[in-house]
Amino acid sequence: MAGRDPSGRDPADGEAATAIDRRRFLLVSGTLAMAAGATAAAGAATLVPPQRPGPSAVPAAEQVAQRPARATRRPAPYAATTLDMTARLSGSPHSGTYRRLVTGPGLPLVVREELAPAATGRPDRRTPLACFVQFTDLHLTDVQNPLRTEFLRSGGAAAWRPQEALTVAGAVALVEQVNALAEGPHTGLPPAFVMTTGDNIDNNSALELDWFLTLMSGGRITPDSGDPSAYEGVQNSGLPLYWHPDDPGLRDLDKRRGLPAVPGFLTAARRPVTSPGLGIPWYSTVGNHDDLPGGCLSPALGDFATGSRKLLSVPDTDTAAYAKALRTGDDPKSEVLEAILRRHARSARPVTADERRRLCTPHEYLAAHLDPGRAGAGPVGHGYTQDSLDGDRMYYSFRIAENVIGVSIDTTYRSGHYEGSLGTGQLRWLERTLAAHSSRSYDADGRLVRNSRADDAQVLVFSHHHSPSMTRRPDAARSEEPRHDGAEVLALLGRFPNVVAWINGHSHVNRITAHPHPTPARSFWEVNTASHLDYPHHARLIELTDNGDGTLSLFTTLVESAAPHRTAPDFTDLSAVGLASLYRELAYNAPNLTETTWAGTPQDQNVELLLTTDL
Repeated sequence: MAGRDPSGRDPADGEAATAIDRRRFLLVSGTLAMAAGATAAAGAATLVPPQRPGPSAVPAAEQVAQRPARATRRPAPYAATTLDMTARLSGSPHSGTYRRLVTGPGLPLVVREELAPAATGRPDRRTPLACFVQFTDLHLTDVQNPLRTEFLRSGGAAAWRPQEALTVAGAVALVEQVNALAEGPHTGLPPAFVMTTGDNIDNNSALELDWFLTLMSGGRITPDSGDPSAYEGVQNSGLPLYWHPDDPGLRDLDKRRGLPAVPGFLTAARRPVTSPGLGIPWYSTVGNHDDLPGGCLSPALGDFATGSRKLLSVPDTDTAAYAKALRTGDDPKSEVLEAILRRHARSARPVTADERRRLCTPHEYLAAHLDPGRAGAGPVGHGYTQDSLDGDRMYYSFRIAENVIGVSIDTTYRSGHYEGSLGTGQLRWLERTLAAHSSRSYDADGRLVRNSRADDAQVLVFSHHHSPSMTRRPDAARSEEPRHDGAEVLALLGRFPNVVAWINGHSHVNRITAHPHPTPARSFWEVNTASHLDYPHHARLIELTDNGDGTLSLFTTLVESAAPHRTAPDFTDLSAVGLASLYRELAYNAPNLTETTWAGTPQDQNVELLLTTDL
């Protein structure tokens, strides 16, 4: 996992020559693409010990007036955020055994001043502007889907996640935690909404989309497909390649590295679970796994998803051929996979066909969000409108708070690729939208442009892909327009001083990058947040304040789910809460995990990000 060297070699495999680059091929099953970009220099940050904030700068009466209606919630069993305490692995990282989770001290608050100095006394001058939560890369996963490619694990121990069957239970616990958040630690404002920044589901299936919309808006979810009376996936296949929790006698690859036997796991993982739904509004941003099967494959493979054969193992030559196709990123990868699936169909496991696994078109994805029965705490459409259906446009702007605007963009390649880009039409729309909220901006040649009709709102941009993962390549599904990469998006955002931050996911890594400019007001931050599928299972609570001294502060505070840190000593708690705890613990025991790689450094976690508002 995070322990791989840049070549993709897994030190524990002993097969360096044939090991496969995890970033390239594991996006097929929803795994990470390692984040690019350098971490900010240590000298630019100030470390502040975890502490409880003082009294809010917002009068109590005003806070009550701003609080949205909330659903009934149960108190979180742990602290509200990671400022207070966090899940930590016990024992030695070099023990080579399964490590249990314990409750550890909170993460410090770091003040980052690369883009503006932190003036003394600013906490007393602050005016709170906004408070909300970011979810990203939930990857709600139907693990029995026949189009999944778990067999790629033969290329390395880290190429499959044993916790994937518990994504729904883990996400419900995250919803419960957000419902228990009373206020942001730095503004005193209650969270006003949740923004999901993509890869909400894993396999682009109608069934997973139903789970996601039910998770967010409330209701009963049965995380099962195919035969309702039996599990039909890799975890009871008898193949030592995969963890078999229900079979204590099988010394599979994961038990050999310490994972326990958990009798009853597969039955419990498929039991219905009820989500309370978010008690605050939520908005949706699309990711490559929401748009494409496996996050990178052609929709033409849809018949395999609804079919009755699931391929569990293939010869090493086929694994290598498919891994090579993924590594190059070229379109033939779908054809290579189709050939493998057809060639080995007779040796594949017979499973129960399920039409609910059908792939979702962009139109169907939008229409499902627009269903009034899925409104939950609102708004209907969750950012998308009926106008979005015209051309299947998955980008929009919305009001975050007074004088604060959110812009959600669609960075996906619909014809099949895990990287991102923007089409020319959307890039021009983004430019017009930013201009509408900026009385002063700069053209492409650096000349100052004035717009007396702009409202001068602060702007936060949301996307799934982060800037290093956006490339220029043709998109066969939208062949009429050129595509634009992350560097072009960064250049556009840098023309508008009102842009505060670009907030995204995709990398499965916590990373915060300063994007400075010689004109300080044109600088902004990029906030990249880790997945809630992989270690460290974080969401972010984001707050914006005006410091009253020509600077803004953007606070990002990591949030864990409401699941207890400790699992049952003997793994017998298979309740929804117990499974959510086990979900986290299994993720923390990923092969070759290097904790700071995915969780980031303190400068990428609980931070105050300063930037100037002065031109």
